[in-house]
Amino acid sequence: MKLHNLKVRPRKEVAQAPCAAEFAAMLACWASSQDTNNIGPCAASAKVLQQCMNSGKANRNRPSKSTINYHLARLSKHM
Repeated sequence: MKLHNLKVRPRKEVAQAPCAAEFAAMLACWASSQDTNNIGPCAASAKVLQQCMNSGKANRNRPSKSTINYHLARLSKHM
């Protein structure tokens, strides 16, 4: 018995945006004050968003990639 293609479907996980709260705060500030240049009242929220993006917080929450399909492909050669 030979199985040609063994694959496992990955779980469907909801992607989480790491700086979503800061981005939403800046959009709300823009909507309420019409300050798109970040000079006036939105300067603080823009600075917080910039710090979040520069901190690398977005890259730390990335889950490691599963290797199960690689190992299943290796095992299928021996079956």
